[in-house]
Amino acid sequence: MTRTVHEANEALFHVREMPYGIARSTAAEAELGRITTDGPVEARAYALFVMVESYVWGNEVTKAYLPFTQLLRWWDEHPEHFDEQDTHSLFWSFKWMVGNLMDFPAVPAAQIERTLDDMERRYAVAGNGMNAVTMSRFQWARERGTQDAETAYEAWVATPRDDFSQCEACEPGDRAAYLFDAGRVDEGIRLLEQVLAGSPECATEPGDMLSRLQLAYLETGDADKAAATHRRGLRHLDNGVSMEGPQGRHIEFLARTGNVERALTRIVEHQDNLVTADSPRDRWAFLLSVGTATSLLVAEHGERPVALREVPASTVAELDAWVHAEAREIAAAFDARNGTGATAQRTEAVWATTPTLLPVSLSVLGATGTDEPVPAGPSSPAQAGTAPTPMPTGGPADISALVADTSSAPAIDGAQDDGAQADGAATLLALAEDLSTDDPAGAAGLYQRAAASFEARGALDLAGFALAEAAQLAATEQDVEGALAAFPRAVALLRAGGVVPAFRGPVVRAYARLTAQAGAARTGLAAVDKVLAEAGGTVVEGTTGPGGVTEVTTGAGPAEGSVSAAEEERTARERRELLDTRARLLAALGEHEHASSAAEAVAEEYARAGDLSGAAHAFWLAGTTRAVAGDLGSAALALESALDGFRLAHDQASRALVGNELVGVLRRLGRDDEAGQVAESVSRR
Repeated sequence: MTRTVHEANEALFHVREMPYGIARSTAAEAELGRITTDGPVEARAYALFVMVESYVWGNEVTKAYLPFTQLLRWWDEHPEHFDEQDTHSLFWSFKWMVGNLMDFPAVPAAQIERTLDDMERRYAVAGNGMNAVTMSRFQWARERGTQDAETAYEAWVATPRDDFSQCEACEPGDRAAYLFDAGRVDEGIRLLEQVLAGSPECATEPGDMLSRLQLAYLETGDADKAAATHRRGLRHLDNGVSMEGPQGRHIEFLARTGNVERALTRIVEHQDNLVTADSPRDRWAFLLSVGTATSLLVAEHGERPVALREVPASTVAELDAWVHAEAREIAAAFDARNGTGATAQRTEAVWATTPTLLPVSLSVLGATGTDEPVPAGPSSPAQAGTAPTPMPTGGPADISALVADTSSAPAIDGAQDDGAQADGAATLLALAEDLSTDDPAGAAGLYQRAAASFEARGALDLAGFALAEAAQLAATEQDVEGALAAFPRAVALLRAGGVVPAFRGPVVRAYARLTAQAGAARTGLAAVDKVLAEAGGTVVEGTTGPGGVTEVTTGAGPAEGSVSAAEEERTARERRELLDTRARLLAALGEHEHASSAAEAVAEEYARAGDLSGAAHAFWLAGTTRAVAGDLGSAALALESALDGFRLAHDQASRALVGNELVGVLRRLGRDDEAGQVAESVSRR
């Protein structure tokens, strides 16, 4: 039975709600096939556009050209089947095709030029504004490095904006990119500062423009603005969109500002971009920036080891040589397609020029007194059965609630309860909370000062939570070194203050996640194991997994009757979270078999406790790690459990992301029919 237009459009709408990836593309393919075969014909234009959109943003740009040409043919043959939105989508997709096809050197120049000419003709016939056409012609001229690139740029910016122009967040970034490359640094800075004052947002903005602006501030010698822009830019990179260019520019920034450890850490953290990216152009851009960074680092740090999985390099010097060779190879491919030598010339020009260096401090926290002993608390950890101060259910993120009544802070022998000091600490906390969104770095400093004040008057529990907040904000602001120093002291203060593991655990987990990011997951694992034992997990002596990893099982917890039911449940819940974190640390250490087994075990615990979302996330981890280890059959089973768990938990967003992974695994297993069924089921509510 043929669906109504409304029913078909609703199904396509649900496909568009899925995250970009193979599951969405598979679901779009199925819907397009169904509409092409069974109708309704009025929905076919929408189905073709959804297919183009899914391929373009799902990292399969070259596949998008076929449905795009089918969309054009359908428009030529049956314009009556296009409503106003379909028509707008058709002309908008021209920009995707022209712009994205340029990023693949395998796409012939003649094909790009034909598409550009067709775009201009169709825009003119339809009476559309020509801003998108002049922008696309400028992009092609800049790509090829032809002499008319500047003229094409001026023609674009002089063309009035219209319904098909870049969004108001993207256009200034595109303009500034050209201005910076052309040496018009002050002009580019003025443009971006004006735009950023309005907080523009799009899929890639303001992350992309901020990554360029930070480097421009190095050219003008403004260290303070460079640091603030760097931090702000990093906050806009974790948005689910691949942004290889901006990631590379942040690495370059770190190398050019003397932040060597951070530069090397980020290279390792984003090493996948060295070998793969959304497009060859994106990979070349990443390599260009990383090559600038390694060129600076190699002189003094050439023998430094770097832990890379797929790159045949084990030192900075070897990485530098490899990056330069790979970038030159990609540049040559683009130049062969473009019929010019522009990409190779630009590559060599960037590396031949000594970049402007400017020392920039990115530290957020001052010294945390990590070498000083933690004062003795009111009771030893072994004796601490409950928290000495009432703890909010939100945990350490709600520490302001802990100081609402400062008289509840524990007293320490010999300490004077200084009311003025307590009021000062409470004021610092209030100020920190107000600043935490707009100025995380400033808020971190205030939390650190509050922690010192609490510690001075003996309120070690409050001091620990305040310092944990400071550490978390410092980590957010990329002061990884400061955060890694502050977290252990925060945990020590909490332990000395008699804070029970149920409330200490979240701080330990935050610290553990940071150690994994910094390449020191084993340190985080030790911290998790310690609090797990205190929370009721039993460390099985003499039992180790791969790499000497100690096995941890769930113990009985506190003696029955010693705590309330609510406290017992809170402890059990935190123990599950710690076990989940432990499995993730094992995965970070490359212990995939052990990690997947641990994840499946804690998934069962979550399920028994009725936490369907927790169980689904743990099964997701198990499936991912088993796939990495090559056990695709077991990976599929675990991912299916995760998919079902997210369905029962009504978490459609996570369900769709797992669906992407599961479809990929099933296709690798040759089970294409099942992959299609999964994609179709995920597209439904």
